[in-house]
This record gives sequence, C-alpha cells and structure tokens, in this order.
Amino acid sequence: MFNNVYRNRKVLVTGHTGFKGSWLCLWLRMLGAEPVGLALPPETQPSHWDLLGLDMRSEYVDIRDRVKVREIVEDSQAEIVFHLAAQPLVRRSYREPIETWDVNVTGTVNILDACRNSEAVKAIVSVTTDKCYENNEWVWGYRETDRLGGHDPYSASKAAAEIAAASYRRSFLDKGNKLLATARAGNVIGGGDWSEDRLIPDLVRAVKSGQTLEIRSPAATRPWQHVLECLSGYLMLGEALLSGERKAAEAWNFGPEKEGNRPVEQVLQAVKAQWPAVEWHRSASPQPHEANLLYLDSSKARELLRWRPVLSFEETVEMTASWYQEFIENEAVSSIRQLEQYCALASQRGVAWSEAAA
Repeated sequence: MFNNVYRNRKVLVTGHTGFKGSWLCLWLRMLGAEPVGLALPPETQPSHWDLLGLDMRSEYVDIRDRVKVREIVEDSQAEIVFHLAAQPLVRRSYREPIETWDVNVTGTVNILDACRNSEAVKAIVSVTTDKCYENNEWVWGYRETDRLGGHDPYSASKAAAEIAAASYRRSFLDKGNKLLATARAGNVIGGGDWSEDRLIPDLVRAVKSGQTLEIRSPAATRPWQHVLECLSGYLMLGEALLSGERKAAEAWNFGPEKEGNRPVEQVLQAVKAQWPAVEWHRSASPQPHEANLLYLDSSKARELLRWRPVLSFEETVEMTASWYQEFIENEAVSSIRQLEQYCALASQRGVAWSEAAA
C-alpha cells in the first residue's frame, strides 16, 4: 500500500487532535510510520483523538508560536509534513475573524518556514479546502486553475493560505530538494467528528439529547465524501512527493464522484434510513452567508495520481451513521475496523494506491 513509502518513516502531522488528523495518524500507524503530532489539545469532548489512544508522540502547541513550531519540526526529523492544523469552521470565522486569519495564514506560514529551514523535510502536503475557490455558484466543478477567493473569513483565509504556499514553493522550494503540494477536499464526513456547526456532529448531538436538529440550508448542495477518501488522496500525494515527482508539487482537488454532490436534505434522509432516531426541522431565522452550490472537479487527481474514490454516496453515509450509532448505543469505537474494511473494499474494487503517475 502506497509502495510502503511510509513504513518506518518519520512523519509530522499538524492538527493531529482534530477529525481528519486523528484518522490520518491512525492510518499512518497502520502503515508502519512513526508519526509525531503537533496541535492544540482536543477542543471537543468526546474527541476522536482521545478515543483512539494511539501510541505516538503528541505535542500540544499553537501553530502561531513560530519558535516552538520550528523546534518541533526540527526535533521530529520528519521527512514529510502533513499540515492539517486550522480554524476549520465557517460560522466560527464570523465570530472570530482575527483568530481565523491568524491561525490559517500566519500558522501555515510558520509551518512552511520551519519546513524550509529543516534539513530532514523532503515533502509537505498543506491541506486547505474546497471553499478556497471564488464561488460563482457554477453548476460545474471548480478546477485547480480556477480563481481563489472567499466570502467568509474561513474561506478567504484558506485561499490566502494557498497563495502563501504557492509563494513559498516559488520563492524557496522549487530549486531545492523539498516538494510542496496543497490539497483541497470536499465536505468530509465520517465517524469521530464532534465539531460545532457541522451537519453530522450536530445531528448526533440532537439524537443523543432527544431533540430535533435545526437545519439552516436543506437545499444547499455539497460534494460529500468520507474522511478516508480524501486521506487516501493526501497519502498518494505524499508518496509522489517523497518519490521526487516534481510535477506533483502543485494544487490538487480530492472530491467525490459526481453522484456524491447532494443537497443537505438528501444526506439527512440517507442518515435517517440507517438511523431512524434522526429528526430535523428547517430554521426560520436569518443565517450568515454560506455558499449554496459547490462542486469540485478532481479530474487532475484521477488522471495524474490515479486516485479515485472507493465508496458510493450511500456507503459513505452508512459508514458514517453506523460509527456514531455504535458509539452512542454501545460506546464502541469502530475506527480501526472501518479503516480495515475500507482498505479491503479498495482492494476488491481495484483501487490501487501505488500507481501515482504524476
């Protein structure tokens, strides 16, 4: 898997205590890597990171602390850095715009500069978001060459993080032995996400408390995908960079197949089919601006990295709902089993994660 490129390799994951980061660390451990985590302590209770109890070094540091970040990057001797640490919430960015810009832009620059000055680092995958594009409510998918932008502070700060990464690539890394790529994923769901103001975690909390969930925009369409789908893309991209594929040092979209682009209400209906206790109602109060229509075109990753999703929309929702259902009803954490199931399905369906052609 991934040509065994991660086995016994030192890897730094920023944001490892978050939703995506904790799943990535679980997968890296399964691949035989030696990950080190750099992040703030988990902000939620429960937290997927705490529930996993992974045996790895974990450093609780704010990525805005430039000196400490540089110390940890250097001390970790990581050959590849997956930068996922961020303020990732749209509605929180309206409440705390300065923090959002500071974390997402200054924090990213701190990570990139520490990597620039590390002799060990060979590859960097900096993760942003599908919301980094200037959203024109197009009916076709955004490509990596489309204009960056953003209405809300979160989206705009992530576009700025992309610009910062491109600047570091051109100014400092292109002529050296370090390769930097950025990755933009869709609306990621899966077990273990407990963030505020996200559809599935909010829904789970409502079920647990015996309430119905207030839905802001049931007709809003998003590219829904399971967390393991985008992580497989990040890992393939990391493999290409570690192998010295300079053409991989660009921006990449990792989104679902076209059938994964669904309105919020269809996601809710699919979850309810799996978990009948789920109930919701539409909000009547005015809401901050959020994009109504957002698609990703991931043709580049499919053609050049040979990446493609494993799960259908229905399987994505079923895996997500069953993780939470098992946890709420039985206090069971099924992450390892689901990761093994996902890898087995990939093998059965001929998805080869070691054929990057960039």
